Amino acid sequence: MFNRNLRLRRQLAAITSITLVAGCGVLSSGSSDDKGPIVVGTTSAPSTLDPAASWDGSWELFRNIYQTLLSYPNGAVTPQPDAAKSCGFTDASKRTYRCELRPNMKFSDGDPLDAHAVKHSIERIRTIDVPGGPAGLLGNLGRIQALSDREVVFHLKKSDATFPFVLATPAMSIVDPDEYPADALRKDGKVFGSGPYTLRSYEEGEKAELVRNDHYDGFADRKNDSVTIRYFQDSSQMVEALRDKKIDVTYRGLASSDIVQLQSRDSQHGIQLIEGAGTEISYLVFNPKDPWAKKLAVRKAIAQVVDRPAIAHKVYKDTVDPLYSMVPAGLIGHSTGFFDSYGNPSRTKAQKILKDAGITQRVPLTLWYTTDRYGSETAPEFRELKAQLDGSGLFSITLKSRPWKTYEAGYRKGEYPVFGRGWFPDFPDAENFIAPFVGTQNALGTPYPSPRITNQLLPDSRRQSDRAAVVKEFEEAQQILVDDARLLPLWQGKQYVAASEDISGGERALDPSTIMTMWELHRKTSW
Repeated sequence: MFNRNLRLRRQLAAITSITLVAGCGVLSSGSSDDKGPIVVGTTSAPSTLDPAASWDGSWELFRNIYQTLLSYPNGAVTPQPDAAKSCGFTDASKRTYRCELRPNMKFSDGDPLDAHAVKHSIERIRTIDVPGGPAGLLGNLGRIQALSDREVVFHLKKSDATFPFVLATPAMSIVDPDEYPADALRKDGKVFGSGPYTLRSYEEGEKAELVRNDHYDGFADRKNDSVTIRYFQDSSQMVEALRDKKIDVTYRGLASSDIVQLQSRDSQHGIQLIEGAGTEISYLVFNPKDPWAKKLAVRKAIAQVVDRPAIAHKVYKDTVDPLYSMVPAGLIGHSTGFFDSYGNPSRTKAQKILKDAGITQRVPLTLWYTTDRYGSETAPEFRELKAQLDGSGLFSITLKSRPWKTYEAGYRKGEYPVFGRGWFPDFPDAENFIAPFVGTQNALGTPYPSPRITNQLLPDSRRQSDRAAVVKEFEEAQQILVDDARLLPLWQGKQYVAASEDISGGERALDPSTIMTMWELHRKTSW
């Protein structure tokens, strides 16, 4: 496990900075469903119900209905046993990782959860190998052994101190071998996991109804018996539902205008706003197969023109911060490489970059974004990007968009010249803001060979449990990303949870990867 730097602890502790409306309640002890399930609103709907297919926001649901060997008990910044009783490296080289499962574990349907189920669950990820899916997290895994019903051993190709963090991601959710085929995704809309909740019903794009799993055995102390997650297309509709008491909590996708309004105590009207540090980032991806986006000079010129502070202020009302590296502030190894290399936005410098490359015409490019994944400001953000690039006189920008499901399929097929993505971390380490985006198999579905990063810098960093000892490796990797300009970071988000004044637990509900653990939410009881 990592010896984490205190800055990470401070980052997580910042979640306790809360703006509250005065109330007369005290925390309830244990679960309380007198008023029915707690209803949580979000604009981030799952793209799939099968963990083998997802390396995206579907993890929000997975964390609550599936179980992993390791996870994050409240306050933890390193993975701790969940379905496992204990886990650890058995060798100094950090290439052999052993877990012993809790005794008598069961799935929600009563089937036994054993080491063979763990082996099946993780091997099927690699066998199915969904493009842009979670198989990219397992590139260093050699083989898995189920030595007994309760003992599973992972043999790694190379040293990797971050492997426990990989096992703690919802992508490594344990599924019932009798219900999930080894070589195909499950597509019937049913779920058989071992998490704190079972999925009672699911309507795609509408809602997910979660109820307490009576077979659950793990660290989660469930403070409610049921949660309903409602999926919204728009922040304003979600906040209106909160004000009308149709939902109890909102998370993911609050628009900056709604956040600013909720920050005004006079406008809260029985709503509490919880503000915390976050590591969500937004960035652009350039497709090297596009005749214009593949040109380094074009990418560098765009990097020279884009005005991040204007986006943060004009579009997001300063609820996000400009970001000049793929690794966000607050994590060990963060740098400001794009600012150091490009400085403030400059049309003159951008024009020289293009002219030196023999490009004198306006560069035609199409920028793509998704309409229903990253919040209501995505469209205004891309309109601002278009205005900045068109306004320089150096580019001619066309904007196009799609809903997430078709959008995701499109970028995996390489259809977009330039496209926007957001990233919520798999785990809180600089590694997770570099490794997923490079290599021939990555989270973007767009191969990005970078031998220096993939063959040396990342392997070197993985040998160190003390992450403060590998800052130089991360800084060099980030500079390579700056020099290539294949990925252009735009902003780093903060975390906001808005909730009815009779709901508690919102300040505790975000794990280190900013996934909401629904079991922490509960209603207050009156005096």
